[in-house]
Amino acid sequence: MSITHPLPAPPRLLTGRHRVVLAVLLVAQFMLAVDFSILNVALPAIGDDLGFSLGGLQWVATAFALCAAGFTLFFGRIGDLLGRRRIFLGSLTILGVASLVGGLAPTPEILVAARVAQGLATAAATPSGLALLTTSFPEGPLRQKALGLNGALMSAGFTAGAVLGGVLTDVLSWRWAFFVNVPVALAVLAVAPAVIAESRPADRPRLDLPGALSVTLGLLGVVYGLTQAGEHGWTDPRAVAGLLAGAALLVLFLLVERRAAQPLVPLRVLARPAVAWGNLIGLLAFVTETSLVYLLTLYLQKTLGFSALAAGLSFGVLGLGTVAGGLLAPKAIARTSTTAVLVGGGLLQTVSTAALLALGDTAATMALLLPATFLGGVGNMLVIVGFMVTATTGLPDHQQGLATGLASMSQQVGITMGTPIMSAIVTAVTGGAVSAGAIRHGVVVAVAVNAALVLLGVLVAAVFLRAPRERRITT
Repeated sequence: MSITHPLPAPPRLLTGRHRVVLAVLLVAQFMLAVDFSILNVALPAIGDDLGFSLGGLQWVATAFALCAAGFTLFFGRIGDLLGRRRIFLGSLTILGVASLVGGLAPTPEILVAARVAQGLATAAATPSGLALLTTSFPEGPLRQKALGLNGALMSAGFTAGAVLGGVLTDVLSWRWAFFVNVPVALAVLAVAPAVIAESRPADRPRLDLPGALSVTLGLLGVVYGLTQAGEHGWTDPRAVAGLLAGAALLVLFLLVERRAAQPLVPLRVLARPAVAWGNLIGLLAFVTETSLVYLLTLYLQKTLGFSALAAGLSFGVLGLGTVAGGLLAPKAIARTSTTAVLVGGGLLQTVSTAALLALGDTAATMALLLPATFLGGVGNMLVIVGFMVTATTGLPDHQQGLATGLASMSQQVGITMGTPIMSAIVTAVTGGAVSAGAIRHGVVVAVAVNAALVLLGVLVAAVFLRAPRERRITT
């Protein structure tokens, strides 16, 4: 006789230990998010102080982006094999040392080397930290709450980095944009070993070296091509070569994985709709919101004449929106479904972004920009939390490093590719003109493309993802 019973409801309340684990991991993830943007405003000061050439200065950002995005999937899988806590703590140690070296750097070469080390540490710490977060909390309300807070602080960290970098550079020195990581890393390293349990697989398979090399080199090629396109345009030979080589290596990676006995990324995992479509939605979410910050920074400074610091402070409203979205997302998922939150959040972000098509050429337009960016931040964070829940749900704990590695890769590649795409659109529309009106027109066209990409994510969620049915067991 077959009787169905609903599975026991997952726990909803955080224990004291859960709160400490959550605080430690969230502080680390916030610091990692800040590093993506904290040096943007400081670049001119760094160039003047250390004597960077005009072409060489871009490598302060590019070296970090290449390593942070290119090695994420590889280190995510390494964490599955060797232990996520070990990788997490080791990478934070490297990040702290690299930040100290960067802050003390006397030459451009040492500074770029420190940025490479920071990027590699970020590539290892981000997926391992996220995997520790997902495995520390069972599927259900607690994990959704943890991912909501994580997403809110990550997005807020990206926004705060731009503001903090400007303040530190103006008040103290650009070197403090590096030094600020050191005490945070030390604090996390002091607490984490006592509260975070190690996770080691019972059976350690061999590392798929051909797969690891092909996917890492492929991602490096794509990210390099995107950064060169952002600097020199999409027809630049280095951009074209990087993108083509990267695409070819990623195709090779898929072929290698089909034949590997113990693949780095089992294709059956990639074939899961939640993983494949969830990561595409996440990629679009990070492409759109981070590049919108770039577009609005360009508009505020070149059209409205704001200072860099004033423009950065204007995004405090966006930061509040992302925090609100992160707090709202787990409650919305619990009451509806992940798919409903992806669609609803995406529609809110689409409408809010489309409202920016009415941007004017006077400061009065801030009455439109501020509420639109707040609501857009809420919608974007609903999508990001929905994506994180979707892409990491239904996989066993021993594959959480892989799942979070894929999610982190989507995040970091999205952050990297958004700005070059939007920059190329603005350049094409303006034809090189730098007047306030021309910049506004270019930004508006790029905003329209941005809104269309958000809407594409909504359509993907509505068509290819379905709300999970109630889980049942048969006895």
